[in-house]
Amino acid sequence: MDWSSHKTVESKLAAGVSFVLARMSFGRRMELMKQIRELTRRVEFHEAGGDAKDRMEAAILSAEIDRLYVLWGIKEIRNLAVDGSPATAQSLVEEGPEELFREALAAVRAECGLSEEERKN
Repeated sequence: MDWSSHKTVESKLAAGVSFVLARMSFGRRMELMKQIRELTRRVEFHEAGGDAKDRMEAAILSAEIDRLYVLWGIKEIRNLAVDGSPATAQSLVEEGPEELFREALAAVRAECGLSEEERKN
């Protein structure tokens, strides 16, 4: 068996652009869970509140979780420049096109998903 710790996904929105994703492993799953667990608790708390301030706080925290997923899961972005420099996960989050950020986020989340066997257990 030859395991690759990375996976390349072609963009459906931007021809020639691809995202190099970190593949899920036990250690990486633990690392991600540690990064998002407190934020997730806080989102749930604010979502339970009914006022506009709570909803806004929940939305901000959810966006922070999305940012963490992309920074955690995108190892390289190929054939994309942001302000004339090769794009990184950080520059995509901070200054890149939102539609590509959303596409990268969806790719990372898909990679984090449980397999059919894991769902049965």
